[in-house]
Amino acid sequence: MSDQSPAEASSASGVPQAPVDDAVRAAVDVVRAHLTDSEIEHRELAAGVFSFSLPGEKKLQTAVRLDVGPHALGVHAFVCRRPDENHEEVYRWLLQRNLRMYAVAFALDRLGDIYLDARLPLGTITPEELDRLLGSVLTYADESFNTILELGFASSIRKEWEWRKLRGESTRNLEAFRGWLEAGEEPDSD
Repeated sequence: MSDQSPAEASSASGVPQAPVDDAVRAAVDVVRAHLTDSEIEHRELAAGVFSFSLPGEKKLQTAVRLDVGPHALGVHAFVCRRPDENHEEVYRWLLQRNLRMYAVAFALDRLGDIYLDARLPLGTITPEELDRLLGSVLTYADESFNTILELGFASSIRKEWEWRKLRGESTRNLEAFRGWLEAGEEPDSD
């Protein structure tokens, strides 16, 4: 237990500081420095809890939260809301993809929304490893996004495509799906 009062346990930045051991403090410092050095705009929601977005190409923004706990760094990145359809095939694809991924894995929350998630021992948290970890999150979220949409939202994508074509609206945001939409086929999960 710390002898500090709650007021004394607050940092100069106003972020509440809980009593922590050296491993936790070191991991928090590595995360804070890495995000700052990488010019990733972030917020520290509480002591050791960081929130930020990583920019992608197919998935324009991936929301990420890093939680430095007493024994591990938790990584939580939102990928996609719960699929509208074809749940079994979407989840099968995610599980098969997990076998080829580094450090993080696809997971579902209680609502069925899709995340990338990980728990890593604090002793492994270095600037290089954190860079590799965040690179993995960004790569997997971005590379998987269109496939998840095709498998889990094909009916909605098709309706949007037809609605836009009928009204002469731009289909630019649906270009990734043009091939199977114009061919009148179902998307391919491979």
